[in-house]
Formats: sequence, structure tokens, C-alpha cells
Amino acid sequence: MALFTAFSRRLYLRIWLAVVAGVAVLTLVVGWAWRVAAEHNQPPPTPREVMVRNAAGELIGTGQARPGRQPGQGLEFTVQLTSGETLQLQLPPRQRRPDAHPPGPPPPWARPPYGFLWLLAVVGLAVALGVYPIVRRLTQRLEALQRGVQGWGEGDLSVRVPVTGQDEVADLARRFNAAAERIEGLMAAQQALLASQKSLLANASHELRSPLARIRMGLELMGTPASPVFREEIERNIAELDQLVDEILLASRLDAREVDLGTIEAVDLVGLAAEESARSGAELDLAPEAPALVVDGVAKLLRRLIRNLLENARRYGAQGQGGADGDIVVQLAARDGRALLRVCDRGPGVPPAQRERIFEPFYRLPGASERAGGVGLGLALVKSIAARHGGTVACEDREGGGACFTVSLPLRAG
Repeated sequence: MALFTAFSRRLYLRIWLAVVAGVAVLTLVVGWAWRVAAEHNQPPPTPREVMVRNAAGELIGTGQARPGRQPGQGLEFTVQLTSGETLQLQLPPRQRRPDAHPPGPPPPWARPPYGFLWLLAVVGLAVALGVYPIVRRLTQRLEALQRGVQGWGEGDLSVRVPVTGQDEVADLARRFNAAAERIEGLMAAQQALLASQKSLLANASHELRSPLARIRMGLELMGTPASPVFREEIERNIAELDQLVDEILLASRLDAREVDLGTIEAVDLVGLAAEESARSGAELDLAPEAPALVVDGVAKLLRRLIRNLLENARRYGAQGQGGADGDIVVQLAARDGRALLRVCDRGPGVPPAQRERIFEPFYRLPGASERAGGVGLGLALVKSIAARHGGTVACEDREGGGACFTVSLPLRAG
């Protein structure tokens, strides 16, 4: 099994073994052909000798076979006796079967040296045909990889190379596919980021027009008897502009993953929630036996997350069902290794179809654009800050009316 695994994973072994096998077969066949050619080209045999002895075993004469014997003829010996007498000894050829044909000379194309050349050509062709499918199968995979790299280099990031086998070519194809997938994901994320930045700038320019127009109108009316009212309106619009610019900058920095937004440290989520609840007049709902909720994160960002949720609850919760700031409740709990922060209000609630869109930048519910304060970035920042800390945010109905925004963050290990 180990040998088979090494053979299947090593391309050079497969090529080497194929070449070695081909050369071995070629060597054996060439050796056999060489032997056949040598037999055809060997010199004629030396004449055979015959010795004649008498009954006493004494040598009385010797002789040699007559040269020039043709295949199929008998043997003839000339024997010279010691007495000076010359004898002719003839041996008839062997009797063949009636159905046997005398061997004829080989055809011209099989005679030396042409027979050896023909045999060598046939063996070479057989070896080439045997090795070609193996080599071609390997080169086809390399060509597929080459086409994939070429198409990917021409801009088609969706190109993937088929992975077959377990050798180096298959490993290279897998690595190419993984790299192409990562780069395609990065390019898609970059395009999404660029689209988000364009949308952010377009919406920001739209949102900036309203306070600027009000400031311009207030400056034109500064000389009227109601100038203190217009001065207050200008101050409010300037504060709104300052908040908008601050939220736009923070949203841009949150979208850029490589930007350092602060030091990661242990943050007491209960302490932050208590401070922000006291500042906004919300009710903090925390069980006496509740454990400490410590998370890893940037304190100023988590404070901004809680503050945005409370401001959103105050802005929209007080306008529904006659609610007031006192109806805003902040709940803290721990579940399955995560800290749960819930901010609930008694506002009109959020329709189920809008509960995902309200976290988009500059998106506001229908009819909410004229309400006091808010530029549509608060909940988008909440979602971005939660994502930066490995958390999530969701909106759901509150029992008895209103909405609850739940943020889930991983608790600090240990």
C-alpha cells in the first residue's frame, strides 16, 4: 500500500518507471534480434571429419566431408586408407514426411541486415505506442492547468482547474484553485467595500444638504427679532453636522479592516451598560446573581455601541404608544459562552421585512426621515462594531409592544 501510494503521488516515479520499462523491453528485443542476425551472418561450419577403423580397432584411414553441400543434400566423405586406397563414403539425406516442404531461402526483406532493421523499427514503434498514453495523460493535465492559469491571468477569476489523481500535478491544481478562490473572495470584498464607500459618500452628501440649508437660512434671518430662536437652530444643526461627520468617519474606519481602532483589552460590559443607562435615564435590568460579563474589545467602540442603541430607543421609542424614556430597559445576560445585551423600547416596533435593512447605512423606516435627530448611521455603526468584536446584532418584537435590539458578543476566555 505504501509503495502504491508513493507511486500514485510521485509524477517523476511514474515517468521514470515508464521510460525504464520501455528501455528494458527495447533492450531485450534488440538483444534477441542481434542474436538472430548473428546466427544468419556466422561463417560456414568447418568440414566434418570421419575416421575408419578395422575390427581390431586400428585406424586404417581418415577423410573429410566434401565442401559445397547444399541444404537437403546428403553427406559425402573422401576416405584415404593407410594402404593407399581411396574410398567414397556417402550418407543419404534424411527422409522427410510426404507433406513436408523443403525450406526455401528467406524473403529479401528478412535477409541480413534488413531483417534486423525491420525488427528494430517494429519494436521501437511498439514501445512508442505503449508509452504514449501514459505520457499523454500526464501532459493533458498539465495543459489543463496551463489553460486555467492563462484564463485566470486574463481576468476570469472564476476559472478553476479540474483535480484528478494525487500526485504533484493534482496538488498544484488544488493549490491554484485555493489561491484563485481566496483572491476572488478578496476581489469581491474589495468591490463590495468600494460600493459601500460610494453609497456612503452619496448618502452623506445628501444628508449634509439639509443642515447646511437650515444654517444658511438661519444666517439670513439673524437680523430679525426672532434671532435667538434662529441662533439655537443654527447651533442644533451644527451639532447635527458634527455628529454626521463623526459617524461617517467612524463608519469608514470600521469598513477598512486594516485600520487600528484602539487597543484590545478586557472590557466590563456591565459597567459600560450601567454608565450609559444612568446617562440616558434607562432602566438597567441585571439579576443580582448574574456573573461578570467581560469581553475582549475596544472600550470606546463598545461604549459607542451601547450609546447608539440607547439613543435610537429614546428617539423612536418615546414616539410610540405614548412611551417615555423610562420605558427603555437594558438587559444583560450570559448564555452559551456569549454575552447578551438587549435594549428594549415601547416604540412602534420594526416590521419584519425591515429588520435587516435598518442596519444599512442611511436607511430609515418609511415616514421616519422627518423625525428629530438621527442621520441613519446609528444602527449601521452598531452592526459594524459588533462584527469587529466577533458578534452579531438582531431586532425582534418586545412583548407588550415595541422593539428589542439584541447584541451577542463572545465572552472573554478564562
